[in-house]
Amino acid sequence: MTIIASLLRAANTLHSPTARLDVELLLSAILGKSRSYLHTWPEKIVCGEDVETFTNNLQRRRTGEPVAYILGQQFFWKLDLEVTPHTLIPRPETELLVDAALELPLLDPVKLLDLGTGSGAIALALASERQAWHVTAVDRVLEAVALAERNRQRLHLKNATVLNSYWFSALQGHTFDLIVSNPPYIAGNDPHLLSGDVRFEPASALVAGHDGLEDLRVIITKSVVYLNVDGWLLLEHGYNQAVIVRDLLLSEGFEDVHSRMDLGGHERITLGRRPY
Repeated sequence: MTIIASLLRAANTLHSPTARLDVELLLSAILGKSRSYLHTWPEKIVCGEDVETFTNNLQRRRTGEPVAYILGQQFFWKLDLEVTPHTLIPRPETELLVDAALELPLLDPVKLLDLGTGSGAIALALASERQAWHVTAVDRVLEAVALAERNRQRLHLKNATVLNSYWFSALQGHTFDLIVSNPPYIAGNDPHLLSGDVRFEPASALVAGHDGLEDLRVIITKSVVYLNVDGWLLLEHGYNQAVIVRDLLLSEGFEDVHSRMDLGGHERITLGRRPY
């Protein structure tokens, strides 16, 4: 079967809003070629073994399993990251957090902490952009710690360290100039948990109590102890949580508190500075 026949046949049997993209990613990974190769050489024959693997992966996608988990990788920022079902899949909107961190008026060398690092996406993106920064990435899940460390080693980022810690539990006595986090922020009864890719992602990385704010409250309250004077806290949160997060930061004495919108016009990250 040719490449073009494989793509068309697969896309027609896949009920996904990104069906064509999905099948192109699956096939290009199996062939070890870029997506542009598929369009340049549509008449090339796909061999039997590759067809079998493609068919099996396509069936996994039909059940709703995310392409990133099927392939074991996801592109984030400028990095190709390994991903597993033990962590969230890094999403493009989280790059807004990276952008905001890079724009802050911080003097090197900066000590950065990424709470709940998962695959290491945020921490490693920032470590790759700021070689003079000292980046610490922590996660409570041992499998996530191992994954982030594999990504760190493969990317040769010597200015990053990955630790096992439940938020700040392993960081007593340490302080930072910048703390970033994309914590769980979905309410336990949110119907979105029953649809789409999130069905396959770990609930511990998604759900934060009955209102989705439990972990955000913990981070904001405790971060004051771990932030240096004039240090910043940057948080990703739900599309409808910005007002509450701003109020929580203000109640802890943070200044310069403000939120930033994603490309969809939703306030998705909020940040504040610990005053003198």
